[in-house]
Amino acid sequence: MRIKHSWNAVPKNWVAIGPPPLGTTIDLYIAVKPRRENALVDTLYKVSQPGHPRYRAYLTKEQVADLVAPRPQSLELVNSWLEHHGISSSSVSMTHGGNTLMLKAVPVTQANTLLGASYQHYRHVDSGEIIVRTVGYSLPAPLHWHVLTVAPTTSFVPAPAAWKTPQSRSDRAVNSTSGEPATMLSSRVRINFTPSILRWLYNTETYTPSTESENVLGILGFNGNYPSPSDMVEFMYKYRSDAIEARYHVIKVNNGGYDPTQPDEEANINTQYAGVMTYPIPNIFYSTGARGPPGTTDPYGAVLRFILNEEYTPQTISMSYGGAERSASREYATWVCRLFAMLGVRGTSVLVASGNGGIGRGTCIQPDGTVRFEPIFPASCPFITAVGGTTEFDPEVAASISGGGFSDYFKRPLYQAGAVSTFLQDLGNRYQGLYNDSGRGFPDIAAQALGLPIFLNGNEKQAAGTSVAAPIVAGVISLLNDWLISIDEPPLGFLNPWLYGRGFHGLNDITEGSNPGCGLDGFSAIAGWDPVTGLGTPHFHRMLEQIFEL
Repeated sequence: MRIKHSWNAVPKNWVAIGPPPLGTTIDLYIAVKPRRENALVDTLYKVSQPGHPRYRAYLTKEQVADLVAPRPQSLELVNSWLEHHGISSSSVSMTHGGNTLMLKAVPVTQANTLLGASYQHYRHVDSGEIIVRTVGYSLPAPLHWHVLTVAPTTSFVPAPAAWKTPQSRSDRAVNSTSGEPATMLSSRVRINFTPSILRWLYNTETYTPSTESENVLGILGFNGNYPSPSDMVEFMYKYRSDAIEARYHVIKVNNGGYDPTQPDEEANINTQYAGVMTYPIPNIFYSTGARGPPGTTDPYGAVLRFILNEEYTPQTISMSYGGAERSASREYATWVCRLFAMLGVRGTSVLVASGNGGIGRGTCIQPDGTVRFEPIFPASCPFITAVGGTTEFDPEVAASISGGGFSDYFKRPLYQAGAVSTFLQDLGNRYQGLYNDSGRGFPDIAAQALGLPIFLNGNEKQAAGTSVAAPIVAGVISLLNDWLISIDEPPLGFLNPWLYGRGFHGLNDITEGSNPGCGLDGFSAIAGWDPVTGLGTPHFHRMLEQIFEL
């Protein structure tokens, strides 16, 4: 046995509270390395790069399985190891030709032996959430060349945090009795944003989707966060009367639940804003749960594996959850990011909220005593489109909560080379050593994130956070995909090569505001890309024009 990954100490904000009860089981995912290491990413860029002969020539489920399949000897070694530890083949399921193996309901005592681990209960000091993890695990030495990661093990990624946040007084929009963008405050217009104003601002109000198309928007839900259909009706009745029949279809993943009588703000934010932007495009809410006790499965692996195993994937996916990148191991983050890449190869555009902590929450003091900005995952994955937050109007400015920065795990992708280099030249030596200046920068795009109404338990309230911005942008992209499908064209798929190449001409550049954190002022929004609002906010018809140019 040789250590695969371990932490020197329990990751930040977690405390050990003892071993799980006897009889506790855990679902294990074993990510096996593909026989062609670079084939997935190479193919993703080919099908996502405008001008390439294979642009938008997406792969089928079976073709992706072949693309990422491991070597036969890799599976033989892994199966031999599992059999040696008494794990029968009947309890092991495979996806994508063996790229990921799932072991259902493994007793924690057996997992400890299998992985040379010491699983414990850990509690998050802020949320109180309890998960089952280990600070280190091992594999037989020969398997290190064949296995990318095993999850959940050392990745202290809880059931993902929702990026909604209470508003401070300074963040609240000024009420406007008319609902029109006319209330002046100093030199800017600040308004009480409504869905109709959002649709006007992002130029979608005149587009009517084709109900005959096969276009679908998927919404990822976690943590037992459920939406309410009655709240949706009230929301639409007040803010978009032509869409009062808007609904979402619930798909339960990994024993996920659905109790609409116990709605959650996060799920309502996602379904109400996705619905108001896209009606009558069908929306699917994926309610992801845990097979056993909470904290004994991997939420990302569960839902992404489920969707990828379907014959058809949604053309657009919105996700408003995430966590500190450093709470995950590099291998685990790489595995999840590759699952997102598989969705891109299938033709899915994935929009992920960038977080609400600016450059980092609190002091950002690391275990070694140094200060380091805290990137957010999966917003930091280079194979998704990360969504930051804005506020105000004429001009829109960066919302101070907007998560952004640079990944410590993923290097800067080629599509970002010019845009990020320009920002770094402008930044100069400021914050040198506090972030990874060669890392993937995020977010990529942004939308309104403060002072937006929702309904919860029949009552209206204001919502805030990039949790709101993500479904808004996903809605715009879903409309673009709807237009493409209506003329028998493939959807946009992985957006970033197009956005950084030509698509940014269809965005509203945000040049004011910043995202403070870590006790510092944060990065500033400037002309062009910045790690606060990305390339800017969407403008539907200008984005359509950039598709025409292709």
